[in-house]
Amino acid sequence: MKKVFGAVVFILLLLVAYLTLWPVPIKPVQWIPPVSPGYTGPHAVNTKLTDLKIISLGAEEGPEQIAVGKDGKLYTTVASRKILRMNQDGSQQEVFAITGGRVLGFDFDAQGNIIAADVDNGLVSVTPDKRITVLTHQVNGDPIRYADAVVVAKSGKIYFSDASTRFAPKDWGGTFQASILDILEQRSTGRILEYDPATRITRIVAKGFSFANGIALSNDETWLFVNETGKYRIWKISVNLKDLDISHPSMSAVVFLENLPGYPDNLMRGLDGKIWLGFAKPRNPVIDKMTLTSTPFMRKLIMRLPRFMWPVPKPYGHVMAFTEDGKVVADLQDPSGTYPETTGVTETTGRLYIQSLHARGIGWLAK
Repeated sequence: MKKVFGAVVFILLLLVAYLTLWPVPIKPVQWIPPVSPGYTGPHAVNTKLTDLKIISLGAEEGPEQIAVGKDGKLYTTVASRKILRMNQDGSQQEVFAITGGRVLGFDFDAQGNIIAADVDNGLVSVTPDKRITVLTHQVNGDPIRYADAVVVAKSGKIYFSDASTRFAPKDWGGTFQASILDILEQRSTGRILEYDPATRITRIVAKGFSFANGIALSNDETWLFVNETGKYRIWKISVNLKDLDISHPSMSAVVFLENLPGYPDNLMRGLDGKIWLGFAKPRNPVIDKMTLTSTPFMRKLIMRLPRFMWPVPKPYGHVMAFTEDGKVVADLQDPSGTYPETTGVTETTGRLYIQSLHARGIGWLAK
């Protein structure tokens, strides 16, 4: 019995040592989140997203962003690192290009080139005849580690998010895994960058975001709307900012929408002045409570647990639209989470296309 007891004690000591001392990649800092409002007010629970029709992508998955090109075709990016092109009803699907990395956000410039955020290669251009060029992969000598969302201004200037300067997806098992590390750490290293094709100069517009994600221009193109995924909010920042740290008060960088009920993801301009927002996941009370009441050590401990024990929020479909004065004008939900990670919406005159990081098809609703 003494030998058995000794073996049990030894195993327990090893377990305690592992849970407290084993190295983890994050160096978390404390952040006090606002109390979650839940699904109330303009976000009251509904089932408007439950009847999605699906355009099959065959063996492909992860239509993270969808856009209509100047040729009237539907373009989307998928996890296999391909950019797909198809008719708007999903027919005649083809591989348009492979940039060499996982493309997340993209936009079209005035010449019809795809301007893509490639998490492995930086900001990339793909011409209509499929020539691929890396426009920029660093800023001030510092690598762009997590190119995420892109918007092209009428001036030709390109604004894009570098979601995290700590965790590059290629080093940490992919985009989803890297985002979890960055949000758990809460060191707020994300930034918004500008690339000017005329000068080929990349500069920092603003920094200090907890996972800088979706980005959209105001109608007059003097402001940028930016998702700060890790802190459940959207910023409105001037395009003329120069290397501003958003932790320092400024009239040119203000919180536009805050204390959202989920993790905001892509921002896409819709019709009639709307801006569409997708929520990758709902907020998790366990994560909020852990961040609010515990020391950063607790988040290190969670990183040492098996992945199936991580407090990943449950699936919950949710997209919304707002106007530039901050009014919520549409809110569509699927509490069952049948269509995973509703990361954004692409609006055409006849359809709403729903984007996703992991779905095996493109969801859509008739308008």
